[in-house]
Amino acid sequence: MSAVDDRLAAARAGLDRVSPARAAELLDEGALVVDIRPHANRAEEGEIPGSVIVERIHLEWRLDPGGDHRLPEVDPGRAVIVVCNESYASSLAAADLRALGLPKATDLAGGFRAWRAAGLPVRPGGTPAVP
Repeated sequence: MSAVDDRLAAARAGLDRVSPARAAELLDEGALVVDIRPHANRAEEGEIPGSVIVERIHLEWRLDPGGDHRLPEVDPGRAVIVVCNESYASSLAAADLRALGLPKATDLAGGFRAWRAAGLPVRPGGTPAVP
């Protein structure tokens, strides 16, 4: 295994990853779904209704529960589900969010593409990311 494979395995070992169906349930229960995919992917494939768009480069600053630049929706007691295309970057990102103080951060197993393949709702893409 490569170093990044080892890091991915370690990140996933600390997460309670969720299936698309479970993510939909958690979203209905008030989870914060954060889409970190690049604009081009979102514009082409769509987005999860109710998700917040935060590009990966800004993620830690926007979701640090003690940070000055955090989103108002951020609460350490709230479930946070990170979404990327196929759930590689999202696993690493969710582990980073846990380290920042969001113990309920996890990712969507299989990513947005698994969500769409499960027949779950998709809105047209291209929503601007939170700056």
